[in-house]
Amino acid sequence: MIQSFSEKANEIFRRTIADYHKFDNVDQPVINTCRHGSIDYVLYQKCWIDTVQWHLEDIIRDPDIDPVEALKIKRRIDKSNQDRTDVVEDIDTYFRNLYKSIRPFPDATLNTESPAWAIDRLSILALKIWHMEEQTQRTDADPTHIALCHGKLSVLLEQQRDLSLAIDQLLDDIVSGRKYMKVYRQMKMYNDPSTNPVLYKK
Repeated sequence: MIQSFSEKANEIFRRTIADYHKFDNVDQPVINTCRHGSIDYVLYQKCWIDTVQWHLEDIIRDPDIDPVEALKIKRRIDKSNQDRTDVVEDIDTYFRNLYKSIRPFPDATLNTESPAWAIDRLSILALKIWHMEEQTQRTDADPTHIALCHGKLSVLLEQQRDLSLAIDQLLDDIVSGRKYMKVYRQMKMYNDPSTNPVLYKK
């Protein structure tokens, strides 16, 4: 049986998150064993960025964090967001190249988001599932908390199934010509010294 794209992505995301948690350290360099240049490699990089950022977001919410350290982490999160966007655009470039010979039907429709941005949400869902499952296994939490987290985990798993199906259907629609891809590059003005007034007025 041929593996769908969402099945491949979910498998890579689970492996990436598990690899990160072998160290559970935001400073651990990425160890990507997928073939360089392959879409698997890009998906792994994407989820690693998301996983490190997930833990940076936890750290910065410590009420006792040193303000200087908090600013360093905030800057690191900002860079991570840009890196995440860049990798999402790499995934969309992969799909555009993959489907460049497809001729859409005259009445083909446009999707609300590109395939890569849907896959971005799938990566975040994998992280939510991992950490919610972790909550259900806590021995220091009361039964009410555990039951609540079990309920949330069930919803997240259903959401993952639905989103995976929607991604595969979108890719099938693009291949068949029923939908077409149109990608708008992210134009984050605050990261650009020429468009952020705080930076260009210095």
